[in-house]
Amino acid sequence: MKSQEQPAKALRTERLAAVFAGLLGAFLGLSLLKFGNPPITEKWVTAPEGLYEFLFGYPWPIAWAYGALVLVAALGAVVARWKSTAPGWLVALPLIWLVWQGIAATQSADPGLSGATLKHFGACALCFYLGYFSLGRVGRLWPFWVGLLGALLMVLAVGWEQHFGGLKQSRQYFFLYVYPHMNEVSPDYLTRITSERIFGTLFYPNTLAGVLLLLLPVVLTVLWQLRAFLTPAARCLLIGLAGIGSLACLYWSGSKGGWLLMLLLGLLALLRVRFSRRLKTALVTGILLAGLAGFFWKYAAFFQKGATSVTARFDYWRAAVQTVNAKPLFGTGPGTFAIAYQKVKRPESEMARLTHNDYLQQASDSGIAGMAAYTLFIVGALAWGFPRACAGRSAGPEHWLRFAVWLGALGWSLQSLYEFGLYIPALAWPAFTFLGWLLGKREPDAPTPKLSAAVPNRA
Repeated sequence: MKSQEQPAKALRTERLAAVFAGLLGAFLGLSLLKFGNPPITEKWVTAPEGLYEFLFGYPWPIAWAYGALVLVAALGAVVARWKSTAPGWLVALPLIWLVWQGIAATQSADPGLSGATLKHFGACALCFYLGYFSLGRVGRLWPFWVGLLGALLMVLAVGWEQHFGGLKQSRQYFFLYVYPHMNEVSPDYLTRITSERIFGTLFYPNTLAGVLLLLLPVVLTVLWQLRAFLTPAARCLLIGLAGIGSLACLYWSGSKGGWLLMLLLGLLALLRVRFSRRLKTALVTGILLAGLAGFFWKYAAFFQKGATSVTARFDYWRAAVQTVNAKPLFGTGPGTFAIAYQKVKRPESEMARLTHNDYLQQASDSGIAGMAAYTLFIVGALAWGFPRACAGRSAGPEHWLRFAVWLGALGWSLQSLYEFGLYIPALAWPAFTFLGWLLGKREPDAPTPKLSAAVPNRA
């Protein structure tokens, strides 16, 4: 009797795990469409009025996301496998980082901003543990990818629509019918709506570039692994459409750093493929030269004008370092960079709410300990979660999928050196989930064979 009950129980658990994976993927996909703003700008977000705004307006209040995540986490706890294979200190780091953020929030210059940021950081840590303990036990991840990648296709569709007239029409409608009746408008939204750079459903163009860096490697890999459903020609067609659509949106976003990082990720992917070294060297050199030539051709005018956005970032970073020197233990509180920056910024510099460097902002907002915990977690997760077994033709589909996830997480972490992806739910929540899944799925190191086992027995 027990022998019959065990397979039935395992089947129910497997189905429940698939439901969890689908819900988590749908939640993260929804974050791409509706939760692309930093929590510190929540005062400008209002609940949608009517069905049209609910479906096609963005963003939604972030409190809705927290409620949905709690429900997903409840199911994740049911299907979780609480066995840990990664180093204990590495698994504990997100929790240690979150606790320190809470301690720093008690010394905040603005408790309201810190409270909003702390909730978001709590969601980040929860996504990591869901990826590590729950998603890592799911055998087939198709339910997870359907929601997440389906939402990405919608983001791309919105980006194409914006480029081919939608952004201009939205700008005209806003200034004719909406702007005259508003008491207060987010300065960031005014900047977006008056620019020709597309941003999809995200906070601003560089955030769209961050989403593409994080998800495009996974998109292409998942499409290539549809062997059971599509012919090679159909898969190549889908990969071409997804790749061209994504790269076009990256180009139209005008993200200079995104262009260079995507070039780097492409070269790293090419280096993992096993073929003639001479041909590989020629391809890498050719792609690198073509990519750099296109970059400098596209942005020649930007550098001739003095690269103003780069100069502005140096001013933000200088202010963050000054804040750390003044308050090295707790900083000014999570999410409060704007308060510290306003006191030390140069008269000619534009105001900024975020440091445009997640690692420096951690130091500015929560002191050196906060920065150390966060940076050590990111570096440790990427190093320990690196899929060493995926090189060569003999590597299986799961290994290549893990490499694609790792590549996307690497792109997100590198963009954080000059952007604020940690403070965007649509970016941070999938990235933390990916890091958790990578640690949970890492292959155990092969044990060193004993001498007695290595020497054949001639008896």
